[in-house]
This record gives sequence, C-alpha cells and structure tokens, in this order.
Amino acid sequence: MPKLNKFTFNIRSTVRLNNQINLPSNEDIQYTFNHFPNNQIISCVDYFSEIKQGQCHIYSYPYEWKAYHKITNNFPGGISKYVREVSLFDEQPFEHYFFFQISKSFPFIKKLTLINEKPQNDKQSGKLDDKNEHLSISEYPHLSQLNLTEAHDDYIEEFLVDTKTCLPNNLYLSVDYQVLKRVTQHFTSNTTRNNCKKLRSLSLIGKYRIPKYVKEYFPHTKIL
Repeated sequence: MPKLNKFTFNIRSTVRLNNQINLPSNEDIQYTFNHFPNNQIISCVDYFSEIKQGQCHIYSYPYEWKAYHKITNNFPGGISKYVREVSLFDEQPFEHYFFFQISKSFPFIKKLTLINEKPQNDKQSGKLDDKNEHLSISEYPHLSQLNLTEAHDDYIEEFLVDTKTCLPNNLYLSVDYQVLKRVTQHFTSNTTRNNCKKLRSLSLIGKYRIPKYVKEYFPHTKIL
C-alpha cells in the first residue's frame, strides 16, 4: 500500500504466563514500529504475576476510540478527548497522582470502573514533586457512573474525600456497603460528606437494612 499516509489502529492482546523466561518488554514492542516514521505509536506492556497473565496494548496516537480498558500504572498519558468509558486495573497500588493524570487525560469520561485491591503506599502525601507543591484535586465534570465494588478502601477514600477529588452532581456510585461505612467513619465524616451529597443513585453491595442515619448522610440520593 504505497499510497497509505495514515494508519489508525487499536490492538490489545493477552497471554497466559506459564513460567516464560524471555518476555518482551515495552522497548521491544516499540522497536518493531521503527519503520512507521509518520505515525506516533503508543505501546503498554504489563505482566500480572498474581493472575498469571500478560497484556500488550498498542495503538496509534491520538487515541480515537470511545473506550479504554485495563489502564495500569504504565499508562503513558496523553489527551484522549473521544474516550467516554475507562476501566483501571493493576496488581500494584494506584497513587493520587495517577488519578489526577487520568482525570486530565480523559476530560470527557462518563463511566469509570476501578479494580485494585492493593492499598495505597502514600495516602498522606500532599506533594506533586520534591518542591513541596500540593497535589491538585482530580475533577471528572462529565462522570455519571463510578464502579468501586472491587476496589480497596483507599480508593473509595480517594474518590469521596473532597480534598482529593471533586465529583460532579448526579453521579451513580456502586460500592460495597461495609467499605463505605468504614471510609465515611460510620457515615459521620465531614471530609466525604460533600461528595456524598452529590450522588444521584447509590448501589450498595452486601447491604441488609439501611438505617435512617445512612439515608440522612445521602439526602439527595436514591439508595438501591
């Protein structure tokens, strides 16, 4: 195809890890695209030892698809204005700056799912770098669905504490009831109250009976 000037693609592959020794690195993948001088090719290679799986995601930049799944800590960044649905997964912790980067990279995201059971290493960090600059608050102005049912307590805190995240109004949140109870300090914490007031609907996993004080903590929310 000698007249092909632009090649737009999005390829994701997974492989079962069975004690392989020579696994390709991200640099190995990038090397195979050296003959694409007019295209910016992004690649992300991840290996998950706990589930014994590897994944490789290769795409042309800018990213032009509506969904971007299984983003890990190796996410290279960049602005993707077409993406509306994102899922995050890793066997390593996500720190605050990672979420700040996600909020900037996907400014029009509507649906976000997070799967990570590892606690954050630096929950108390308020620094963006060594210059003692305070971390910015992550904002998701178009977010309408947030699924945290398979997330560690730290990530529920990450999204609900108003000094870390500013959630939009009319959000639908799915979360485990006991985790939410711990993070909100039995539905009394003022640091999570502002974001909780913004919820339109709340799906509580593992709930039995919802006490009155819980409903009062979510005054504008339909509890499912």
